[in-house]
Amino acid sequence: MRVKRLSLVLISALMALAFVPAARQALAEDAPKTADPGLSDVLTDLLHGVEGENATSGPDKRVPFGREEVQLSFAPLVKQTAPAVVNVYASQTAKVTSPFDGDPFFEEFFGRAQPRAQSSLGSGVLVDPSGVIVTNFHVIKGADEVKVATADGREFTSKVMLKDETLDLAVLKISSDKPFPVIAIGDSDALEVGDLLLAIGNPFGVGQTTTSGIVSALARSHIGVSDSGYFIQTDAAINPGNSGGALINMGGQLVGINTAIYSRSGGSIGIGFAIPSNMVRAFADAAKAGLDFFERPYIGAEFEAVTPQIAESLAMEKPTGALVSSVDAAGPAGKAGLKPGDVVLSLNGTTVESIEALDYRMATLSIGTKASFAVLSKGQQATMDIALERAPEGAKSSEVILHGRSPFSGAKVAELSPRLAQRLGLRTDVKGIAVVDINRDSPAADFGFQPGDIVREVNGTSIDTAATLAQIAQQDTRWWRFTVERGGQILRQVLRY
Repeated sequence: MRVKRLSLVLISALMALAFVPAARQALAEDAPKTADPGLSDVLTDLLHGVEGENATSGPDKRVPFGREEVQLSFAPLVKQTAPAVVNVYASQTAKVTSPFDGDPFFEEFFGRAQPRAQSSLGSGVLVDPSGVIVTNFHVIKGADEVKVATADGREFTSKVMLKDETLDLAVLKISSDKPFPVIAIGDSDALEVGDLLLAIGNPFGVGQTTTSGIVSALARSHIGVSDSGYFIQTDAAINPGNSGGALINMGGQLVGINTAIYSRSGGSIGIGFAIPSNMVRAFADAAKAGLDFFERPYIGAEFEAVTPQIAESLAMEKPTGALVSSVDAAGPAGKAGLKPGDVVLSLNGTTVESIEALDYRMATLSIGTKASFAVLSKGQQATMDIALERAPEGAKSSEVILHGRSPFSGAKVAELSPRLAQRLGLRTDVKGIAVVDINRDSPAADFGFQPGDIVREVNGTSIDTAATLAQIAQQDTRWWRFTVERGGQILRQVLRY
């Protein structure tokens, strides 16, 4: 008897389910638009496990009643955007040294050490029909030649228009008789956690690949990729080779350049990072304007992080904003009334959560405009408009290339100005004689000098001008003792050369 009852219940349920589509169609045709919910709606609510007034699914959430409603696809979006994502191949000739170089006996039998070719693979995004491509700096770092392969199989030799290691961005240029497909740059500030995204690139060199995910977090910092501290985090699968590829939203717009992953194995574990498109747009505009480096607006002030201890001493509810550490009285910030000890809370109405957020938002603003700063000063909130200017050249001094038998031979040095400091990624209030560039095949490169190093002292002599350093580099001595400042740290070295 129990088996018969169960069978009747199952048969009744199946008949009710089969009746639902027909009932919905009949009721939709016969009932007026203002009619009360009919049998079809009641059955839909029952399928959701709710009933009558207790239904909470809302008008946009219901069981799909047809195959067409469940066959959703990203294919149209991929067809629209994928042709603008390219493969980037960078190659360089690495210098190989041998302990027997220069020895006639060993060179006669074994020959000289031969240079070795190295290559790297990444992705890029066409953002202008004329052939302007945005990619990551680390994809082309140190490259002698950069080639680009488009989605239609064509290959081009590219020219580097602009690059910046601190932002990990580079702009390339290729040329053709016909315009290239592009992806429009969107507004990354409009993203919210949970938004759907697609990542397009060339992981592991297997060919163009598309993956999907969501915005996992915004404004991520301290991930060790570059000096920039403002990244979009996504769980879309990003792997080696995806660097420089496109992160797009559901409107087919570029909202980020895929840059890095967090991984213990080298593969994707669902934690990827992308540079926001608003920064990409500002960088690409600088390249198209022909600038030799990415200029950030200058206000004549430097900032530090607000620690919990600082927040407590200033009677702030939580550590947020950016603390003003120094101000040039003659600069725009000094003229507007900004003082050391003030805390910047927002910029143009957008909350500044950290010093990284302030750096990011400042970098995306245009030189020659004004910005509104909300500031906490001596316990009172105030708003001030500060002009965004080009960093001053200072007392312009020529760049000097060092020669002679010294560890500095092959280095190009110059006296720091706010503009040169910005170009080298240094604080604009730093003074001294800095290394501007290094000849890759020079003693300076072999000894590990880097652009941005500030030479403070050589063989007991303080270095205050480029001419002084050039004169000392010509000394006839085998012993060298020098002090260099790098990244705020003092490095002292003694060597025989």
